[in-house]
Amino acid sequence: MPETLKEKTAKGLFWGGLSSTVQQLLGIVFGIILARRLNQSDFGMIAMITIFQLIGNDLQNSGFKVALANLRQPTDRDYNSVFWFNILMGGSLYVLLFFLAPFIANFYHIPSLTPLARYAFLSIVFASFGTAQSAWLFKNLHAKQQAKAGMMAVLISSSVAVAMAYMGFAYWALATQTNLYILLCTLLYWHYSPWRPTVAAAQRSKFKVQSSKASTQRSRIFNYQLSIFNFDVLRPALRMFRFSVKLLISQVLTDINNNVLNILLGRFYGRHDTGNYNQAFQWSTKGSNIIQSMVQQVAQPVLVSIDNEHERQLHVLRKMMRFAAFLSFPLLFGLSLVSHEFIVTLLGEKWAQSAHYLRLLAIASAFLPLSTLLANVVITKGRSSIFMYVNLALAICQTTTMLTIYHFKVSCFEFLGPFSTLNSPLDPTGRFLSEAGKELSTLNSQLLTMVLAFVALTILWFFVWAYFARRLAGYRFTMLLRDVLPFLLSAAAVMLTTGFTTSLIPALGEGSGVGLLLTRILLAALLYYALMRLFHVQILNECLQFLKRKK
Repeated sequence: MPETLKEKTAKGLFWGGLSSTVQQLLGIVFGIILARRLNQSDFGMIAMITIFQLIGNDLQNSGFKVALANLRQPTDRDYNSVFWFNILMGGSLYVLLFFLAPFIANFYHIPSLTPLARYAFLSIVFASFGTAQSAWLFKNLHAKQQAKAGMMAVLISSSVAVAMAYMGFAYWALATQTNLYILLCTLLYWHYSPWRPTVAAAQRSKFKVQSSKASTQRSRIFNYQLSIFNFDVLRPALRMFRFSVKLLISQVLTDINNNVLNILLGRFYGRHDTGNYNQAFQWSTKGSNIIQSMVQQVAQPVLVSIDNEHERQLHVLRKMMRFAAFLSFPLLFGLSLVSHEFIVTLLGEKWAQSAHYLRLLAIASAFLPLSTLLANVVITKGRSSIFMYVNLALAICQTTTMLTIYHFKVSCFEFLGPFSTLNSPLDPTGRFLSEAGKELSTLNSQLLTMVLAFVALTILWFFVWAYFARRLAGYRFTMLLRDVLPFLLSAAAVMLTTGFTTSLIPALGEGSGVGLLLTRILLAALLYYALMRLFHVQILNECLQFLKRKK
Protein backbone atom coordinates (compact mmCIF):
# COMPACT_ATOMS: atom_id res chain seq x y z
CA MET A 1 0.00 0.00 0.00
CA PRO A 2 1.49 3.37 -1.00
CA GLU A 3 2.32 5.77 1.80
CA THR A 4 -0.05 8.65 2.50
CA LEU A 5 1.17 12.25 2.46
CA LYS A 6 0.94 12.32 6.26
CA GLU A 7 3.11 9.20 6.53
CA LYS A 8 5.66 10.58 4.08
CA THR A 9 5.76 13.87 5.96
CA ALA A 10 6.17 12.15 9.34
CA LYS A 11 8.90 9.89 7.97
CA GLY A 12 10.63 12.86 6.37
CA LEU A 13 10.53 14.80 9.62
CA PHE A 14 11.86 11.77 11.51
CA TRP A 15 14.80 11.16 9.18
CA GLY A 16 15.44 14.85 8.76
CA GLY A 17 15.47 15.23 12.53
CA LEU A 18 17.66 12.18 13.04
CA SER A 19 20.14 13.30 10.40
CA SER A 20 20.26 16.85 11.68
CA THR A 21 20.58 15.77 15.31
CA VAL A 22 23.33 13.25 14.58
CA GLN A 23 25.21 15.71 12.37
CA GLN A 24 24.95 18.47 14.95
CA LEU A 25 26.02 16.14 17.76
CA LEU A 26 29.00 15.01 15.70
CA GLY A 27 29.63 18.67 14.92
CA ILE A 28 29.58 19.46 18.63
CA VAL A 29 32.05 16.69 19.48
CA PHE A 30 34.47 17.45 16.67
CA GLY A 31 33.90 21.19 17.03
CA ILE A 32 34.99 21.01 20.66
CA ILE A 33 38.13 19.09 19.72
CA LEU A 34 39.01 21.52 16.91
CA ALA A 35 38.28 24.59 19.06
CA ARG A 36 40.59 23.30 21.77
CA ARG A 37 43.33 22.48 19.29
CA LEU A 38 43.11 25.57 17.06
CA ASN A 39 42.94 29.26 17.93
CA GLN A 40 40.76 32.26 17.09
CA SER A 41 42.88 33.31 14.13
CA ASP A 42 42.52 29.89 12.48
CA PHE A 43 38.75 30.10 12.63
CA GLY A 44 38.88 33.76 11.64
CA MET A 45 40.80 32.93 8.45
CA ILE A 46 38.09 30.49 7.36
CA ALA A 47 35.29 32.86 8.38
CA MET A 48 36.68 35.59 6.12
CA ILE A 49 36.42 33.48 2.95
CA THR A 50 33.28 31.52 3.85
CA ILE A 51 31.03 34.10 2.21
CA PHE A 52 32.82 33.66 -1.14
CA GLN A 53 32.43 29.87 -0.93
CA LEU A 54 28.74 30.23 -0.16
CA ILE A 55 28.10 32.68 -2.97
CA GLY A 56 30.05 30.47 -5.38
CA ASN A 57 27.95 27.46 -4.41
CA ASP A 58 24.78 29.54 -4.74
CA LEU A 59 25.75 30.62 -8.25
CA GLN A 60 26.52 27.11 -9.47
CA ASN A 61 23.33 25.78 -7.86
CA SER A 62 21.35 28.75 -9.22
CA GLY A 63 18.25 27.87 -7.20
CA PHE A 64 17.52 24.82 -9.36
CA LYS A 65 17.01 22.43 -6.44
CA VAL A 66 14.08 24.52 -5.25
CA ALA A 67 12.91 25.15 -8.82
CA LEU A 68 12.77 21.40 -9.54
CA ALA A 69 10.95 20.76 -6.27
CA ASN A 70 8.44 23.44 -7.24
CA LEU A 71 7.56 21.58 -10.47
CA ARG A 72 4.70 19.14 -10.05
CA GLN A 73 6.25 16.48 -12.27
CA PRO A 74 9.81 17.35 -13.35
CA THR A 75 11.02 15.26 -16.28
CA ASP A 76 14.28 13.45 -16.80
CA ARG A 77 15.25 16.16 -19.26
CA ASP A 78 14.74 18.82 -16.55
CA TYR A 79 17.14 17.06 -14.18
CA ASN A 80 19.57 16.45 -17.02
CA SER A 81 19.62 20.09 -18.02
CA VAL A 82 20.22 21.21 -14.45
CA PHE A 83 23.10 18.74 -14.11
CA TRP A 84 25.01 20.05 -17.12
CA PHE A 85 24.29 23.67 -16.25
CA ASN A 86 25.78 23.17 -12.78
CA ILE A 87 28.90 21.50 -14.18
CA LEU A 88 29.58 24.39 -16.56
CA MET A 89 28.78 27.02 -13.96
CA GLY A 90 30.79 25.36 -11.18
CA GLY A 91 33.93 25.04 -13.31
CA SER A 92 33.66 28.59 -14.60
CA LEU A 93 33.18 30.03 -11.12
CA TYR A 94 36.18 28.21 -9.73
CA VAL A 95 38.41 29.59 -12.48
CA LEU A 96 37.09 33.10 -11.80
CA LEU A 97 37.56 32.86 -8.03
CA PHE A 98 41.01 31.31 -8.48
CA PHE A 99 42.20 34.53 -10.12
CA LEU A 100 40.25 36.75 -7.70
CA ALA A 101 41.85 35.13 -4.62
CA PRO A 102 44.71 37.71 -4.40
CA PHE A 103 42.18 40.56 -4.40
CA ILE A 104 40.20 38.87 -1.60
CA ALA A 105 43.41 38.55 0.41
CA ASN A 106 44.20 42.20 -0.23
CA PHE A 107 40.70 43.24 0.99
CA TYR A 108 41.46 41.67 4.37
CA HIS A 109 45.16 42.66 4.30
CA ILE A 110 46.22 39.00 4.79
CA PRO A 111 48.39 37.64 1.90
CA SER A 112 48.22 34.05 3.19
CA LEU A 113 44.50 33.98 2.34
CA THR A 114 45.34 33.57 -1.36
CA PRO A 115 46.39 29.88 -1.35
CA LEU A 116 43.80 29.06 1.33
CA ALA A 117 40.99 30.57 -0.75
CA ARG A 118 42.05 28.71 -3.89
CA TYR A 119 42.03 25.44 -1.99
CA ALA A 120 38.73 26.10 -0.18
CA PHE A 121 36.93 27.12 -3.38
CA LEU A 122 37.30 23.56 -4.73
CA SER A 123 34.11 22.80 -2.81
CA ILE A 124 32.22 24.70 -5.53
CA VAL A 125 33.38 22.21 -8.16
CA PHE A 126 32.57 19.22 -5.96
CA ALA A 127 29.08 20.54 -5.21
CA SER A 128 28.28 21.13 -8.88
CA PHE A 129 28.26 17.38 -9.56
CA GLY A 130 25.64 16.68 -6.88
CA THR A 131 22.93 19.31 -7.30
CA ALA A 132 20.70 17.32 -9.67
CA GLN A 133 21.08 14.12 -7.63
CA SER A 134 20.28 15.96 -4.42
CA ALA A 135 17.26 17.60 -6.08
CA TRP A 136 15.92 14.19 -7.16
CA LEU A 137 16.19 12.81 -3.62
CA PHE A 138 14.66 15.98 -2.21
CA LYS A 139 11.73 16.09 -4.65
CA ASN A 140 10.88 12.43 -4.06
CA LEU A 141 11.05 12.79 -0.26
CA HIS A 142 13.94 10.31 0.08
CA ALA A 143 14.89 11.83 3.41
CA LYS A 144 16.40 8.59 4.71
CA GLN A 145 18.99 8.46 1.93
CA GLN A 146 19.85 12.13 2.36
CA ALA A 147 20.19 11.55 6.10
CA LYS A 148 22.61 8.66 5.64
CA ALA A 149 24.72 10.66 3.19
CA GLY A 150 24.94 13.64 5.51
CA MET A 151 25.78 11.62 8.62
CA MET A 152 28.53 9.59 6.94
CA ALA A 153 30.02 12.69 5.30
CA VAL A 154 30.14 14.60 8.61
CA LEU A 155 31.77 11.69 10.47
CA ILE A 156 34.51 11.08 7.90
CA SER A 157 35.29 14.72 7.05
CA SER A 158 35.40 15.78 10.71
CA SER A 159 37.67 12.87 11.63
CA VAL A 160 40.11 13.85 8.89
CA ALA A 161 40.01 17.51 10.03
CA VAL A 162 40.82 16.56 13.63
CA ALA A 163 43.73 14.38 12.49
CA MET A 164 45.09 17.25 10.37
CA ALA A 165 44.69 19.71 13.27
CA TYR A 166 46.79 17.49 15.52
CA MET A 167 49.38 17.21 12.76
CA GLY A 168 49.75 21.00 12.78
CA PHE A 169 47.86 21.97 9.62
CA ALA A 170 45.92 24.75 11.46
CA TYR A 171 43.29 26.43 9.26
CA TRP A 172 44.01 24.00 6.41
CA ALA A 173 42.27 21.36 8.52
CA LEU A 174 39.08 23.44 8.59
CA ALA A 175 39.18 24.03 4.82
CA THR A 176 39.69 20.30 4.22
CA GLN A 177 36.75 19.50 6.46
CA THR A 178 34.38 21.50 4.24
CA ASN A 179 35.83 20.25 0.96
CA LEU A 180 35.73 16.61 2.02
CA TYR A 181 32.20 16.91 3.42
CA ILE A 182 30.83 18.26 0.13
CA LEU A 183 32.76 15.72 -1.94
CA LEU A 184 31.48 12.79 0.13
CA CYS A 185 27.89 14.09 0.07
CA THR A 186 28.07 14.32 -3.73
CA LEU A 187 29.40 10.77 -4.08
CA LEU A 188 26.76 9.39 -1.72
CA TYR A 189 23.95 11.25 -3.52
CA TRP A 190 25.07 9.45 -6.68
CA HIS A 191 25.05 6.17 -4.80
CA TYR A 192 21.51 6.58 -3.42
CA SER A 193 19.85 8.24 -6.43
CA PRO A 194 18.86 6.00 -9.40
CA TRP A 195 18.84 8.97 -11.76
CA ARG A 196 21.83 9.33 -14.11
CA PRO A 197 22.70 12.18 -16.49
CA THR A 198 22.61 11.84 -20.26
CA VAL A 199 22.76 14.25 -23.18
CA ALA A 200 19.14 15.22 -23.72
CA ALA A 201 19.39 15.87 -27.44
CA ALA A 202 20.27 12.22 -28.00
CA GLN A 203 16.60 11.36 -28.22
CA ARG A 204 16.22 13.58 -31.28
CA SER A 205 18.90 11.68 -33.10
CA LYS A 206 16.71 8.55 -33.08
CA PHE A 207 14.40 9.90 -35.71
CA LYS A 208 16.93 12.04 -37.54
CA VAL A 209 18.97 9.08 -38.75
CA GLN A 210 17.31 6.15 -40.53
CA SER A 211 20.40 4.51 -41.99
CA SER A 212 22.50 1.59 -40.86
CA LYS A 213 23.24 0.68 -37.26
CA ALA A 214 26.78 1.97 -37.53
CA SER A 215 25.60 5.20 -39.10
CA THR A 216 23.02 5.64 -36.37
CA GLN A 217 25.68 5.22 -33.70
CA ARG A 218 27.98 7.74 -35.38
CA SER A 219 25.12 10.23 -35.74
CA ARG A 220 24.20 9.90 -32.11
CA ILE A 221 27.76 10.61 -31.04
CA PHE A 222 27.86 13.59 -33.39
CA ASN A 223 24.54 14.88 -32.09
CA TYR A 224 25.71 14.44 -28.49
CA GLN A 225 28.69 16.65 -29.21
CA LEU A 226 26.73 19.13 -31.32
CA SER A 227 23.99 19.48 -28.71
CA ILE A 228 26.50 20.31 -26.00
CA PHE A 229 28.16 23.03 -28.06
CA ASN A 230 24.76 24.40 -29.12
CA PHE A 231 23.61 24.28 -25.50
CA ASP A 232 20.39 22.43 -26.45
CA VAL A 233 20.73 20.41 -23.31
CA LEU A 234 20.59 23.60 -21.24
CA ARG A 235 17.25 24.85 -22.58
CA PRO A 236 15.06 23.41 -19.78
CA ALA A 237 17.41 24.87 -17.19
CA LEU A 238 17.29 28.25 -18.90
CA ARG A 239 13.47 28.15 -18.84
CA MET A 240 13.54 27.36 -15.11
CA PHE A 241 16.10 30.11 -14.63
CA ARG A 242 13.35 32.75 -14.90
CA PHE A 243 12.01 31.41 -11.61
CA SER A 244 15.23 30.20 -10.03
CA VAL A 245 17.27 33.37 -10.69
CA LYS A 246 15.23 35.17 -8.06
CA LEU A 247 15.86 32.32 -5.65
CA LEU A 248 19.54 32.50 -6.55
CA ILE A 249 19.71 36.21 -5.78
CA SER A 250 17.73 35.60 -2.59
CA GLN A 251 20.10 32.87 -1.46
CA VAL A 252 23.12 35.05 -2.14
CA LEU A 253 21.49 37.81 -0.13
CA THR A 254 20.69 35.35 2.68
CA ASP A 255 24.33 34.26 2.83
CA ILE A 256 25.43 37.89 2.93
CA ASN A 257 22.88 38.56 5.68
CA ASN A 258 24.13 35.63 7.74
CA ASN A 259 27.80 36.50 7.24
CA VAL A 260 27.70 40.29 7.18
CA LEU A 261 29.50 40.47 10.51
CA ASN A 262 32.18 38.00 9.41
CA ILE A 263 32.88 40.26 6.43
CA LEU A 264 32.91 43.54 8.37
CA LEU A 265 34.78 42.19 11.40
CA GLY A 266 37.42 40.65 9.15
CA ARG A 267 37.86 43.98 7.40
CA PHE A 268 37.74 46.32 10.44
CA TYR A 269 38.81 44.27 13.48
CA GLY A 270 41.04 41.44 12.26
CA ARG A 271 40.96 37.66 12.36
CA HIS A 272 41.12 37.26 16.17
CA ASP A 273 37.85 39.11 16.82
CA THR A 274 36.34 37.52 13.73
CA GLY A 275 37.26 34.09 15.07
CA ASN A 276 35.66 34.83 18.45
CA TYR A 277 32.43 35.97 16.84
CA ASN A 278 32.40 33.18 14.26
CA GLN A 279 32.78 30.53 16.96
CA ALA A 280 29.62 31.81 18.65
CA PHE A 281 27.81 32.10 15.33
CA GLN A 282 28.67 28.52 14.39
CA TRP A 283 27.37 27.13 17.68
CA SER A 284 24.11 29.07 17.46
CA THR A 285 23.73 27.86 13.88
CA LYS A 286 24.26 24.24 14.93
CA GLY A 287 21.36 24.59 17.33
CA SER A 288 18.93 26.12 14.81
CA ASN A 289 20.00 23.71 12.05
CA ILE A 290 18.73 20.74 14.06
CA ILE A 291 15.16 22.00 13.63
CA GLN A 292 15.63 23.89 10.39
CA SER A 293 17.05 20.88 8.52
CA MET A 294 14.29 18.71 9.92
CA VAL A 295 11.44 20.81 8.53
CA GLN A 296 13.32 21.87 5.39
CA GLN A 297 13.49 18.23 4.24
CA VAL A 298 9.73 18.07 3.76
CA ALA A 299 8.26 21.60 3.91
CA GLN A 300 8.40 22.68 0.29
CA PRO A 301 7.67 19.30 -1.41
CA VAL A 302 4.68 18.73 0.87
CA LEU A 303 3.30 22.26 0.53
CA VAL A 304 3.69 22.15 -3.27
CA SER A 305 1.89 18.80 -3.49
CA ILE A 306 -1.25 20.28 -1.86
CA ASP A 307 -1.02 23.78 -3.29
CA ASN A 308 -4.50 23.48 -4.84
CA GLU A 309 -6.05 22.54 -1.47
CA HIS A 310 -5.98 25.80 0.45
CA GLU A 311 -7.45 24.67 3.76
CA ARG A 312 -5.37 21.52 3.89
CA GLN A 313 -2.20 23.42 3.04
CA LEU A 314 -2.88 25.94 5.79
CA HIS A 315 -3.52 23.11 8.26
CA VAL A 316 -0.21 21.43 7.35
CA LEU A 317 1.67 24.74 7.60
CA ARG A 318 0.25 25.47 11.06
CA LYS A 319 1.16 22.01 12.26
CA MET A 320 4.74 22.42 11.02
CA MET A 321 4.97 25.81 12.72
CA ARG A 322 3.83 24.35 16.03
CA PHE A 323 6.30 21.51 15.69
CA ALA A 324 9.18 23.89 14.92
CA ALA A 325 8.26 26.26 17.76
CA PHE A 326 7.86 23.33 20.17
CA LEU A 327 11.51 22.37 19.59
CA SER A 328 13.24 25.58 18.56
CA PHE A 329 12.49 27.86 21.51
CA PRO A 330 13.51 25.53 24.35
CA LEU A 331 16.62 24.33 22.49
CA LEU A 332 17.97 27.77 21.53
CA PHE A 333 16.80 29.65 24.62
CA GLY A 334 18.45 26.86 26.60
CA LEU A 335 21.69 27.32 24.67
CA SER A 336 21.54 31.02 25.50
CA LEU A 337 21.08 30.16 29.17
CA VAL A 338 24.13 27.87 29.36
CA SER A 339 26.30 29.78 26.88
CA HIS A 340 29.01 30.71 29.37
CA GLU A 341 29.29 27.27 30.98
CA PHE A 342 29.11 25.59 27.57
CA ILE A 343 31.86 27.67 25.95
CA VAL A 344 34.28 27.86 28.88
CA THR A 345 33.81 24.26 30.07
CA LEU A 346 33.91 22.54 26.70
CA LEU A 347 36.02 24.82 24.50
CA GLY A 348 38.31 26.35 27.07
CA GLU A 349 38.83 29.71 28.77
CA LYS A 350 40.42 31.22 25.65
CA TRP A 351 36.97 31.31 24.02
CA ALA A 352 35.23 33.06 26.96
CA GLN A 353 34.43 36.17 24.92
CA SER A 354 32.46 34.05 22.45
CA ALA A 355 30.00 33.14 25.21
CA HIS A 356 28.61 36.70 25.29
CA TYR A 357 28.02 36.66 21.53
CA LEU A 358 26.47 33.18 21.74
CA ARG A 359 24.02 34.28 24.43
CA LEU A 360 22.59 36.87 22.04
CA LEU A 361 22.87 34.90 18.80
CA ALA A 362 21.09 31.84 20.22
CA ILE A 363 17.99 33.93 20.94
CA ALA A 364 17.88 35.11 17.32
CA SER A 365 18.49 31.59 16.01
CA ALA A 366 15.35 30.34 17.77
CA PHE A 367 13.30 32.26 15.18
CA LEU A 368 15.18 31.03 12.10
CA PRO A 369 13.36 27.68 11.59
CA LEU A 370 10.03 29.50 11.83
CA SER A 371 11.14 32.19 9.37
CA THR A 372 12.28 29.44 6.99
CA LEU A 373 8.85 27.81 7.06
CA LEU A 374 7.11 31.10 6.35
CA ALA A 375 9.56 31.84 3.55
CA ASN A 376 8.74 28.44 2.03
CA VAL A 377 5.12 29.57 1.73
CA VAL A 378 6.25 32.46 -0.46
CA ILE A 379 8.29 30.11 -2.67
CA THR A 380 5.50 27.54 -2.87
CA LYS A 381 3.12 30.20 -4.17
CA GLY A 382 5.59 30.93 -6.98
CA ARG A 383 6.34 34.42 -5.66
CA SER A 384 10.11 34.24 -5.92
CA SER A 385 10.23 37.99 -6.57
CA ILE A 386 8.79 38.67 -3.09
CA PHE A 387 11.27 36.21 -1.63
CA MET A 388 14.10 38.08 -3.33
CA TYR A 389 12.98 41.58 -2.34
CA VAL A 390 12.44 40.64 1.31
CA ASN A 391 15.98 39.27 1.50
CA LEU A 392 17.32 42.32 -0.33
CA ALA A 393 15.62 44.60 2.18
CA LEU A 394 17.18 42.68 5.05
CA ALA A 395 20.63 42.88 3.43
CA ILE A 396 20.31 46.65 3.01
CA CYS A 397 19.06 47.14 6.59
CA GLN A 398 21.79 44.98 8.10
CA THR A 399 24.66 46.43 6.11
CA THR A 400 23.50 50.02 6.69
CA THR A 401 23.01 49.39 10.40
CA MET A 402 26.41 47.76 10.89
CA LEU A 403 28.29 50.46 8.96
CA THR A 404 26.44 53.15 10.92
CA ILE A 405 27.42 51.53 14.23
CA TYR A 406 31.05 51.32 13.11
CA HIS A 407 31.29 54.78 11.57
CA PHE A 408 29.55 56.69 14.38
CA LYS A 409 30.94 54.43 17.13
CA VAL A 410 27.45 53.65 18.43
CA SER A 411 27.36 51.70 21.69
CA CYS A 412 24.56 50.37 23.87
CA PHE A 413 27.00 48.61 26.18
CA GLU A 414 25.25 49.77 29.32
CA PHE A 415 22.12 47.82 28.39
CA LEU A 416 23.94 44.48 28.12
CA GLY A 417 24.81 44.00 31.79
CA PRO A 418 21.54 42.20 32.66
CA PHE A 419 22.38 39.46 30.16
CA SER A 420 25.11 38.24 32.52
CA THR A 421 22.68 37.62 35.39
CA LEU A 422 21.83 34.13 34.21
CA ASN A 423 25.48 33.25 33.92
CA SER A 424 26.71 33.51 37.45
CA PRO A 425 25.66 32.38 40.91
CA LEU A 426 25.11 35.07 43.54
CA ASP A 427 26.49 35.56 46.99
CA PRO A 428 24.24 36.71 49.90
CA THR A 429 24.80 40.37 49.02
CA GLY A 430 23.68 39.86 45.43
CA ARG A 431 27.13 40.16 43.84
CA PHE A 432 28.38 37.77 41.16
CA LEU A 433 30.87 35.16 42.28
CA SER A 434 32.17 34.20 38.85
CA GLU A 435 34.08 36.28 36.34
CA ALA A 436 31.28 36.26 33.74
CA GLY A 437 30.09 39.76 34.56
CA LYS A 438 33.63 41.17 34.55
CA GLU A 439 34.33 39.75 31.10
CA LEU A 440 31.86 42.16 29.54
CA SER A 441 34.28 44.98 30.22
CA THR A 442 36.95 43.28 28.08
CA LEU A 443 34.74 43.09 24.99
CA ASN A 444 34.71 45.47 22.07
CA SER A 445 31.65 47.62 22.73
CA GLN A 446 31.00 48.36 19.05
CA LEU A 447 31.30 44.71 18.11
CA LEU A 448 28.83 43.67 20.80
CA THR A 449 26.46 46.42 19.67
CA MET A 450 26.63 45.05 16.11
CA VAL A 451 25.73 41.58 17.38
CA LEU A 452 22.77 43.00 19.28
CA ALA A 453 21.58 44.83 16.16
CA PHE A 454 21.97 41.62 14.13
CA VAL A 455 19.77 39.78 16.65
CA ALA A 456 17.09 42.50 16.62
CA LEU A 457 16.86 42.50 12.80
CA THR A 458 16.70 38.69 12.66
CA ILE A 459 13.72 38.65 15.02
CA LEU A 460 12.05 41.57 13.23
CA TRP A 461 12.27 39.78 9.88
CA PHE A 462 10.31 36.84 11.29
CA PHE A 463 7.31 39.17 11.42
CA VAL A 464 8.04 40.41 7.88
CA TRP A 465 7.79 36.82 6.60
CA ALA A 466 4.62 36.39 8.66
CA TYR A 467 3.05 39.35 6.85
CA PHE A 468 3.58 37.75 3.43
CA ALA A 469 2.41 34.33 4.67
CA ARG A 470 -0.85 36.02 5.67
CA ARG A 471 -1.21 37.67 2.26
CA LEU A 472 -0.42 34.58 0.20
CA ALA A 473 -1.73 31.69 2.30
CA GLY A 474 -4.26 33.29 4.63
CA TYR A 475 -2.10 32.52 7.68
CA ARG A 476 -3.50 35.25 9.89
CA PHE A 477 -1.40 36.86 12.60
CA THR A 478 -3.80 35.63 15.29
CA MET A 479 -3.25 32.06 14.04
CA LEU A 480 0.50 32.59 14.14
CA LEU A 481 0.37 33.82 17.73
CA ARG A 482 -1.75 30.85 18.82
CA ASP A 483 0.72 28.47 17.16
CA VAL A 484 3.98 30.07 18.30
CA LEU A 485 3.46 32.24 21.38
CA PRO A 486 2.64 29.44 23.88
CA PHE A 487 5.95 27.71 23.16
CA LEU A 488 7.93 30.96 23.19
CA LEU A 489 6.51 32.03 26.56
CA SER A 490 6.85 28.53 28.03
CA ALA A 491 10.49 28.24 26.98
CA ALA A 492 11.31 31.75 28.23
CA ALA A 493 9.63 31.08 31.59
CA VAL A 494 11.45 27.77 31.99
CA MET A 495 14.85 29.28 31.22
CA LEU A 496 14.33 32.26 33.54
CA THR A 497 13.18 29.95 36.32
CA THR A 498 16.12 27.62 35.75
CA GLY A 499 18.62 30.49 35.68
CA PHE A 500 17.26 32.08 38.83
CA THR A 501 17.00 28.77 40.72
CA THR A 502 20.50 27.59 39.88
CA SER A 503 21.98 31.02 40.67
CA LEU A 504 20.86 30.55 44.28
CA ILE A 505 23.14 27.53 44.69
CA PRO A 506 26.71 28.91 44.92
CA ALA A 507 28.21 25.42 45.04
CA LEU A 508 27.20 24.87 41.41
CA GLY A 509 29.45 27.69 40.28
CA GLU A 510 32.55 26.20 41.87
CA GLY A 511 35.12 24.20 39.95
CA SER A 512 34.97 23.87 36.18
CA GLY A 513 31.29 24.72 35.72
CA VAL A 514 30.32 21.21 34.60
CA GLY A 515 27.94 20.88 37.53
CA LEU A 516 26.14 24.12 36.67
CA LEU A 517 25.99 23.18 32.97
CA LEU A 518 24.47 19.75 33.59
CA THR A 519 22.10 20.98 36.29
CA ARG A 520 20.71 23.73 34.09
CA ILE A 521 20.23 21.38 31.13
CA LEU A 522 18.46 18.70 33.17
CA LEU A 523 16.31 21.11 35.16
CA ALA A 524 15.24 23.07 32.07
CA ALA A 525 14.39 19.87 30.16
CA LEU A 526 12.31 18.49 33.03
CA LEU A 527 10.47 21.77 33.59
CA TYR A 528 9.65 22.17 29.90
CA TYR A 529 8.45 18.58 29.57
CA ALA A 530 6.32 18.93 32.71
CA LEU A 531 4.81 22.15 31.41
CA MET A 532 3.90 20.56 28.08
CA ARG A 533 2.31 17.59 29.87
CA LEU A 534 0.45 19.87 32.25
CA PHE A 535 -1.21 21.76 29.41
CA HIS A 536 -1.78 18.58 27.34
CA VAL A 537 0.10 19.91 24.32
CA GLN A 538 -1.02 17.89 21.31
CA ILE A 539 2.25 18.15 19.38
CA LEU A 540 4.09 16.45 22.27
CA ASN A 541 1.63 13.56 22.28
CA GLU A 542 1.94 13.14 18.51
CA CYS A 543 5.75 13.09 18.71
CA LEU A 544 5.67 10.47 21.49
CA GLN A 545 3.17 8.31 19.58
CA PHE A 546 5.29 8.47 16.44
CA LEU A 547 8.43 7.46 18.32
CA LYS A 548 6.57 4.51 19.87
CA ARG A 549 5.48 3.33 16.43
CA LYS A 550 9.07 3.59 15.15
CA LYS A 551 10.24 1.41 18.04
